[in-house]
Amino acid sequence: MRIAFDAKRAFQNTTGLGHYSRTLIYSLAGYFPEHEYFLFAPKETNLFHPGELDNIQTVTPSSFPSTLFPSAWRSSWVKKDLVQYKIELYHGLSHEIPVGIQKTGIKSVVTIHDLIFERYPEQYNAIDIKIYRKKFKYACEYSDKIIAISQQTKADIIEFYKTDPDKISVCYQSCNPAFAKTIDEKEKKRVRVLYGLPEKYFLYVGSVIERKNLLTVCRAMKHVGISNAVPLVVIGEGGKYMQQVKQFVKENRLSSQIIFLSEKDAAKQSDGFRTASDFPAIYQSAVCMIYPSIFEGFGIPVLEALWSRLPVITSNVSCMPETGGNAAFYISPFDDIKLAEGMLKIYEDNTYANELKEKGWNHAQNFTPYNCAAAVMNEYKRIMG
Repeated sequence: MRIAFDAKRAFQNTTGLGHYSRTLIYSLAGYFPEHEYFLFAPKETNLFHPGELDNIQTVTPSSFPSTLFPSAWRSSWVKKDLVQYKIELYHGLSHEIPVGIQKTGIKSVVTIHDLIFERYPEQYNAIDIKIYRKKFKYACEYSDKIIAISQQTKADIIEFYKTDPDKISVCYQSCNPAFAKTIDEKEKKRVRVLYGLPEKYFLYVGSVIERKNLLTVCRAMKHVGISNAVPLVVIGEGGKYMQQVKQFVKENRLSSQIIFLSEKDAAKQSDGFRTASDFPAIYQSAVCMIYPSIFEGFGIPVLEALWSRLPVITSNVSCMPETGGNAAFYISPFDDIKLAEGMLKIYEDNTYANELKEKGWNHAQNFTPYNCAAAVMNEYKRIMG
């Protein structure tokens, strides 16, 4: 098959959508080399190096007016190039497909990661909601197959867009295989020194937005008696909600106990931080991952932690039990007392912490790059007959 991807996120996104795109593309091309893969992207960047595999080709806008309006090329005009390259199947990796692709004879798949803007509209700009809704609904209606990354997302697509359940398949995502590799002590020390990290710390990874619920983690830090010795390292950026968190930290004299790593010069200047290549060492040096999100499409930091043999504390709502399985310490999202209890238990009880690590590693085997790529490839084959 000649398979094309909307590769904008692969080249330009450093968070969840980018990681999903890069991991899936690499996995498909590596495990199923008999096919040809084409990455259609508005531009190439150093964030992704698909040239490492000889069955991957990148296509960018090459003529006027596409070169002047790359967004329009991606959302519609790209159809001409898809036909020119004799593409048989197009996969929109992040919620959208080119307008009118159903008229070209090219089959299409779309991955829907979440419909959080529908469930929590108050957390989004009204104009953005209208744009997202138009794109998502169009993709769900006109694609040949919808891939949801969790049962939670599939249920939301059915609820909000009244989509036929038979059109939706759940294909779980994987994460960067680097997290599964044991990092040696020399490398962990290099990373700790580079970023000025303490010997022991709790870890939070994710955008600092209301839904991710960092404020509850900070409240829990007030209750944890060991917090002076074991700070919280935060990886993630934010706006208005970040200021609320910082105000709480200041008012409760927690400034020495909460490290906003993404704001440090070392992080800003490091390619290893920008590309997340230093993250496995950061994960494997932590006490546990804390991820009390209110709602997710999948919750990739939880899977990254499980692969890293890092104990996880997460929410008992949304898709989190799908991702964490039997391997996490679950809390109600706003229960800071229970969260503090979990942090202390994992820190003080080595037997329990090791049990979570082992369960986490075993559960993570359900989300190997091969398993996830094979599930997607099976959907491709079904569509193509």
